[in-house]
Amino acid sequence: MTSNIERAIDAIEEYIAGCKFMTLSSTKIVVNKEEIDELIRELKQATPEEIKRYQKMISNRDAILNDARQKAEALINEATVQTNQLVNEHEIMTQAYAKANEVVSTATRQAQDILDSATIEANNVKTAAMQYTDDLLANLENIITHSAQLAVNNYNQLVADLNSCNSIVKSNRLELHPAEDDDFESLGLESQDFGDDNGPNLI
Repeated sequence: MTSNIERAIDAIEEYIAGCKFMTLSSTKIVVNKEEIDELIRELKQATPEEIKRYQKMISNRDAILNDARQKAEALINEATVQTNQLVNEHEIMTQAYAKANEVVSTATRQAQDILDSATIEANNVKTAAMQYTDDLLANLENIITHSAQLAVNNYNQLVADLNSCNSIVKSNRLELHPAEDDDFESLGLESQDFGDDNGPNLI
């Protein structure tokens, strides 16, 4: 059965796979901010619900153990009743004690077997639920890291393109005023930089 988190992650992966590559790039893509924000919002809404679901599975461990204890106590009580009945039969007192001990031993073994099986089953449920939740969160972490790095790369490319255009504009303006190099600053041709090459520290 597919979880809400898995469906949300699949939707994000499908959306990213369908995005077009940027011009002259085979690794960078163009994304629609509103669409990717909506997909991420759906993923955030699904995550608490799924975690609650697996927390409920883990809590079932106590219910399994309680059920096992009740069955064990019922077996011991039944054995005790049988023991009392046998002891009350004075004609077969010796046989009664032997039979009573056998019944109690059998019931004790069965009760222990039930508790052991229930403990193993409960631990398996807990381990599986925790592993599944951790796998989902690891996948989510990878997607967020990739998205953040993609945003940094796109910003850095934009700054580089703007600075390149600015250099061309500056050069063209200088060509228009070849005899006025000394008045460079008065013409407003001082260098403008749209940002350092490293871009913003988004992550």
